[in-house]
Amino acid sequence: MNSASATAAPSSVDLGNVKRLPILISLIIGAFFSILNETLLTIAFPELVNELNVTASTLQWLSTGYMLVVGVLVPASALLVQWFTTRQMFLGAMILFTLGTLVCSISPGFSLLLVGRLLQAGGTGLMLPVMMNTILVLYPPEKRGAAMGSIGLVIMFAPAIGPTLSGLILDSLSWRWLFYLVLPFAVFSIIFAFVYLKNVSTPTKPKVDILSIILSTIGFGGIVYGFSSSGEGGGGGGWSSPEVYGTLAAGIVALLLFVWRQLRVKEPLMDLRAFRFPMFTLTAILLIIMMMTLFSTMSLLPFLFQGALLLSVFASGLIMLPGSLLNGLISPLTGKLFDKFGPRALVIPGTILLTIVMFFFTRVTVETTKPTFILLHICIMIAISMIMMPTQTNGLNQLPSRYYPHGTAILNTLQQVAGAIGVALFIGIMSSGQEKFLLDSGDPTNKALWPEAMVAGVHNAFLVGFGFAIIALVLSFFIKRTTSPEQQDNTNK
Repeated sequence: MNSASATAAPSSVDLGNVKRLPILISLIIGAFFSILNETLLTIAFPELVNELNVTASTLQWLSTGYMLVVGVLVPASALLVQWFTTRQMFLGAMILFTLGTLVCSISPGFSLLLVGRLLQAGGTGLMLPVMMNTILVLYPPEKRGAAMGSIGLVIMFAPAIGPTLSGLILDSLSWRWLFYLVLPFAVFSIIFAFVYLKNVSTPTKPKVDILSIILSTIGFGGIVYGFSSSGEGGGGGGWSSPEVYGTLAAGIVALLLFVWRQLRVKEPLMDLRAFRFPMFTLTAILLIIMMMTLFSTMSLLPFLFQGALLLSVFASGLIMLPGSLLNGLISPLTGKLFDKFGPRALVIPGTILLTIVMFFFTRVTVETTKPTFILLHICIMIAISMIMMPTQTNGLNQLPSRYYPHGTAILNTLQQVAGAIGVALFIGIMSSGQEKFLLDSGDPTNKALWPEAMVAGVHNAFLVGFGFAIIALVLSFFIKRTTSPEQQDNTNK
């Protein structure tokens, strides 16, 4: 065992008498409402622009700032989960999130609302790693799929249902109710966890490498902020803005230095030696593709529905509701199927379905019927649920237990970075295709052509997504069921 890994010792807590179900319920309740807030507020932006008297670019900080804080905190979580107990991490995260929700609900203006959102993001950034790390410690590999499937219900279902739920609330209530309604559930989660959540890990308190924390903050923060800002027209100029390419350049340089340092220090903040395990590396690549697909689809379809089909925000949310609900319902089922049949039985059919659906999205038109869009969205959400959590569980299963904090931190960080890159990339492609269509038409100011231009831009974006799906399909044939070195040692004895 190398010294770099020794500090991430597995739990020494006796898990024989620990009741797993109450702990799992505690994690799911808290994580659902914290992750839900990533997409819950976005649909209220038009109303907030008028009510708070700020510009759209300023208001976008409520979303960009949220992603930025989560992107910065998650890499440091590998250290935090080794310094604090399960209860301390979870309760601390939920208290921080609840405080942020309260601040948002009573904020009189933009500044305090932004402070509340950043506090919420801090709770969410701490919640994700402690949730996954607890599952890895609490459940043996042969039962991990079902538990991770329940976590998948939260990670994918919560942000997917956010716009629909938000549209329903805003249809009759003010934007503050987006926080009022979450607050009692957050308080309940704290009380439930205080009663039922038990510690499943023992803090080892490794050395704190301040330089690694600084490089991680600049690296991941710069990349997430740069890509998020480019997709939102950050600085008023998109990719041409110094704010965008400057932060991206700083982020990339800092990230390269961060990687170099992690491979040299004895007690790394994020142990990148986890990539020595091939199934974990394959998981990381597939996860990047899936998160880009998920976040880009969630971003592109509202543009298509509202810009080309001229539907209302609420109607757009209703079209995406069946797929979102089904995604949440079948995530635990795919986890159980993973435990029984392994990853290949789910991931290969899932990537085939994903490839087919992405191809059909490149063929949609303004005449495409709403039931067709509902069916396509259902299929893509099923495909993602068949791929993401089974792949993630399989990759983490190959890691020795001392790598659990680092493995979960790596994958959760990649989710945030891939989400930011996916939204920026696909919206950028869509916008470029839309502009090209209007210029080629000879009459770019003709509003009658705008729906067709939107469809043309979406076609280009989904064509790139189709290419990513083909890559995922090829990679899926290399996946195989894994066991950790500890399991192999026990089998050989």
